[in-house]
Parts: sequence; structure tokens; C-alpha cells
Amino acid sequence: MPSTSALTPRRELWLLLTLAGIQFTHILDFMIMMPLGPQFTRLFAISDAQFGLLVSAYTLSAGVSGLLASTYIDRFGRKRLLLVLYVLFGLATLACGVAPTYGTLMAARILAGAFGGVLSALSQTIVADVIPFERRGRAMGIVMTSFSVSTVAGVPLGLILAEHGGWNMPFIAIAVMVGVLAIQAARTMPAMTAHVHAAHGRTALGGITQVLADANHRWAFLFSALLMFTGFTVIPYITIYMQANAGVRPDQVPLVYLCGGVVTLFTARVFGRLTDHLGKVVTFRWLAVAGAFPMLAITLVHGVPLWCVLVVSTLMFTFMSGRMIPGMAIVTSAAQPSLRGTFMTLNASVQSAAMGVASFVGGLLISRDAQGLVQNYWVGALVGIAASVLSMLVVGRLRLHGAAPVAR
Repeated sequence: MPSTSALTPRRELWLLLTLAGIQFTHILDFMIMMPLGPQFTRLFAISDAQFGLLVSAYTLSAGVSGLLASTYIDRFGRKRLLLVLYVLFGLATLACGVAPTYGTLMAARILAGAFGGVLSALSQTIVADVIPFERRGRAMGIVMTSFSVSTVAGVPLGLILAEHGGWNMPFIAIAVMVGVLAIQAARTMPAMTAHVHAAHGRTALGGITQVLADANHRWAFLFSALLMFTGFTVIPYITIYMQANAGVRPDQVPLVYLCGGVVTLFTARVFGRLTDHLGKVVTFRWLAVAGAFPMLAITLVHGVPLWCVLVVSTLMFTFMSGRMIPGMAIVTSAAQPSLRGTFMTLNASVQSAAMGVASFVGGLLISRDAQGLVQNYWVGALVGIAASVLSMLVVGRLRLHGAAPVAR
């Protein structure tokens, strides 16, 4: 395989598309849990808070796994490590699909999170290794269209499979896709081993110490945590709220994800170009402000027509996913290039922990009244908005490697 420095534009595009496919299955595996919330609470006779714990278990496991991965990620070729973790992730997802009880499903979700969380960090590290700073926003836009495709096609199709074949069918289908994409990745991805030589002679703990000793890295971790915390006090409970309070029927839920995904499929590329043209920090701040309004609105829709619900949910998906494009371009650029692998795995732990804590907090904030309606959902939105405001302040403290002084 050629080195990354020798990649032609066509090979570079194939690399980005392969990473997008891997991210698609990883994101879909996480996202499909949320619209299935009502089924899980009914099937396993669990509370909303217990469902939130099921979501949190995945992300908290990914956080712990990321900490462990930071000790070895730069010691192996990117391709080999990616393939090993991806296959293990596929097996864990298959285990989710055959889990007979809440306890066994919880164990399978913990395993899926352990492998999936590192996959996300590794994919982002590869993008930062291969793509120059000035084109990194566009590259992140391509890879992160996986979020849009998962909402356009993945979640609606997964819900249709769940409706006709049972809740476990989406997980089995994802495991099959993992197998196909693993073969494709093995055929098309370069080895990417240059970083192994740079890490030679550096102990595992030494690499972590170097990352944490950099004040810029510490600010980046705080920014990254706030970036993920913002949405996850609200996102895991959208389907539960819409069915209980907004009057959305179970067969209409796929429309929520379909409409949001179709729009973000186009806007992701636009936001990627804006990130490179206007600047990463400026674009992030504008999208963070824009995303606050629909995030609060989604927790208040009640007694309105379906089209109103779809407008609000689509706007929320558009801006919440859109802010991740400049956000992740900022995070990857804040890392010292020689320490990027270790930094990104530690960052994955930070992000996963933030999502897990946010999901758990959101579950504690909401409750049900005597009629089964969800209460205090809007409080979770306000907590998320407060985190978003803090992220807009913290981002100004970051130094981005490769950026000209005027880019700030």
C-alpha cells in the first residue's frame, strides 16, 4: 500500500468514504438505541432512567476504553488497529441483537462501546494525519455525512426492521454491514505506520503525560466535553417525549429522522466549506447559537401538527450535527501532530464520558406524571444550552496547529 503522503486525490477520497462508512455503522449502532427507547422500556419493564443508563453504559464504556487505548494507539499501524477494533465492534453489535434480557443487553452495549468509542477517535486521527489543515473542514464534512446518511437511511430502515422483525433485527443488520465494510477497508486503506517510528522510545504513560502537560490540550479536552454534553441531555429522550407528549405515532417516528437526515446530508458539506472559508472558530460559534433555539423548542412541542414537529426536529438535527464539523476540526487541530493519536483517544474518552454523564443527567431530570406525560424535559435543554455557551467561550482559548494568526 502507498504511504499517506503519496495518496492521489482519488485515493484520498476513497479513504474518506471508507472512514465515513465505518463511522456510519458506529453512529447508527449508537443512534438506533434512542428511537427504540419506548420498545425497550415496555419489553424489559424498565424506567426512563434505566433506559438512560443503558445509553450511558455504552458511552461510559467507550470512555474507559479510550483511556486504555491511549497507551497503545501510536504503537500500531492505523489500518491494522482499525480493522481489529472494527471486527470486535461488529461481534459486540451482533451480541446486542441476540441479547435475551436487560442485563445481557447492558453487557453487550458495554462491549460495543468499548470498541466503538476507539473507532471514532481512530477515524478522526486518520483524517488529521492525512488531510492538511486548510482542507480539514471539507474532509470532516465528508466523513461526518455518515451522521446524515445514518439518519436519512439507517435509522428509518432500522425502525422498519424493528417493527416487522423485532427490536434485535437492526443490530444484526449493522453487524452484517460491519463485515462487508471491514473487507472493503482491508482492500483500500493504506497502512499508515509513520507515527509508529515517531513514538519509538516513548513509554505509554510518557505519551499520556506529554499530552496532559500541554495546557492547550487540556483546554481542548474541556471544549470537547462541552461540545458533546450540550446535546445529550436531550437527544436520547426525543422519541420518548414525542410519542408521550407530542402525539407522534410510532409509525411516524422514522419521518423525524428521515427529514433531519435528508437536510443534514446537504448541509454537512456546506458547513464543511464554511468552516474552511470563514474560519473554524467563527463557524462553530454561529452554529452553536443557531442550534440552541431548536434544541429548546424540541422539548416544548405539544399539541401542534406533525409538520411543526418535523420542522423543529429537522432544524435541531441540522445545527446540532453541523456544529460538530467545525468543532471536531478544531479539536483535531488543537493536538500536537506528534501526539495526535494519544490525544484523540484520550479525547474520545472525554467525549464518551461527557455523553454518558449528560444522558444520565437528562434521565434524572425528566419524570412522568399520572397520565404518562414526560415532565421537565425543557430543563435538560437549558442545561445543554448552558454547556454550549461555555464551549463558545472556551474555544477562544485554543491554539490551532497549522492555522495562520488571522484564522483566529
